[in-house]
Amino acid sequence: MRILMPLPDHDFDVTEVAVPWKMLTEAGHEVVVATERRGTVPAADPKLLDGVLFGKLGAEPEPREFYRRLVADPGFRGAVAWADVVPEEYDGLLLAGGHAPRMRQYLGSEVLQRKAAAFWRLARPVAAICHGPLVLARAQDPETGRSLLHGRRTTCLPRYLERSAHLLTAWRLGRYYRTYPVYVEDEITAALASPADFRRGPRTVSRRGTATDHSPAYVVEDGTYLSARWPGDAYLFAERFLALLERAPRA
Repeated sequence: MRILMPLPDHDFDVTEVAVPWKMLTEAGHEVVVATERRGTVPAADPKLLDGVLFGKLGAEPEPREFYRRLVADPGFRGAVAWADVVPEEYDGLLLAGGHAPRMRQYLGSEVLQRKAAAFWRLARPVAAICHGPLVLARAQDPETGRSLLHGRRTTCLPRYLERSAHLLTAWRLGRYYRTYPVYVEDEITAALASPADFRRGPRTVSRRGTATDHSPAYVVEDGTYLSARWPGDAYLFAERFLALLERAPRA
C-alpha cells in the first residue's frame, strides 16, 4: 500500500517518524513523504538526535538508527508538495508530531488541513501521534463546518507531559517544549463533540514502549482513526496502524 506522510521542513520528532517508517516499509508498504515544496529534504529536530538537555531526553538509540536509514533512502529525498497531493492515490495517512518551533509550518498549514479533510472523507486509515492530531482538529469537514475530530475519540500529547517537559527545560531552552501558548490537549479537547471523547491514557513520565514491550504504550482506535500520545507509544502505534491497513480495502 501507499502511505502518505506529510512533514515540515524541520523539527519533526525522530521516533514518531522513523519507527512507523521502518515498520511500514519492512511490511512491504511504500511511504511517500510530502513537504510544503516539492523536493525538499526534511530534517528531524536535531536536539532529539543529540540530546535535548546535557545529552538526555532525546530519541532512543534504536529510533536514531532507523532515522539514519530513513535519510539514506532515495525516496526520502523525492518529497511531493502538499498542494500536489491527490488523496485518492494513497491507502493511508500518517501524521507524526514534534514540538520544536518550526513544526508550526506543518501543524498550521491550511493547505495540509484541506488535504487531510479530503483524505478523511475517503474513510481510509488515518493515524496521528503527539502533535499530529492538531492537523485533524484544525481541519474542517466541508459539509458540517466542524473539526474532523468532532464526534471521534482521540488522544494526543497530554497536558501534564507537555507542561512537565517545559518546566524541566525552560531555564535553558525557553519555550522549546511549548509549540503554542495553548496546550495541545486543550486545543484537541475543544474540537471534540464532548470532553469525554478525549482519552488521556495511563499516566507516564519516562517509560517508553519498544518493539517487544508495549506495556508502557497507549493508543486510541476509533473506526479508521488511530491516535497516540508521544514517542513512547510509537511502536504500538505503528503496529496498530499496520493492522488497520491490512483490514482496509486497497485504493
